[in-house]
Amino acid sequence: MSREQYSIEAQARENRDPGERERPLPWFVIMLIGAMAACGIISIAGMHDDLGSRYGDSRTAAALMPPTVAKTGESATVDGGQVFTAKCAACHQATGLGIPGVFPPLAGSEWVRGSDKVLVQIPLHGISGTLQVKGASYHGTMPSFNTLSDAEIAAVLTYVRSHFTNSASAVSPATVTAGRAATHSQTLPFSNGEEIKQAGQQ
Repeated sequence: MSREQYSIEAQARENRDPGERERPLPWFVIMLIGAMAACGIISIAGMHDDLGSRYGDSRTAAALMPPTVAKTGESATVDGGQVFTAKCAACHQATGLGIPGVFPPLAGSEWVRGSDKVLVQIPLHGISGTLQVKGASYHGTMPSFNTLSDAEIAAVLTYVRSHFTNSASAVSPATVTAGRAATHSQTLPFSNGEEIKQAGQQ
């Protein structure tokens, strides 16, 4: 037997390689996919722009944008708790207790419960020096948050004054606006508590 004949017979004994037929998917799978696609098209076509958020993607891009807060706007609603979480909680802690010897507490603080005109000066200009809080001295630096709007500063101070065992009146954006204007020439952080009190009396 020649080599060519042996090769032909060997190939004849082998099974053919598997391959797809004319219909690689079962007919019911194809019908199911078609039915799902049809339902999706009908559902999307029936959507309206005025539907609520429960309809998911029917919301417009504008509806998903966060509310814009004017620099000195009083009509805009700001969540003081969110501002506190984003700007303050890292140092003063979510409990408002601070870190002993490092960051002063907000809970029961005489600065928080005291004059709102004095209090607004702290986030407007920050502190770099010694501050007495509840009989303890704190030597550190608190950055200025004067880039926040008056409404945002008012909201976070109102939040602090009504949480962490504190019970004091709300701070209005107008108070922040007045405090910002009265000390607009100050460019450096406060170095002690007396400077903060004097600024709050302007």
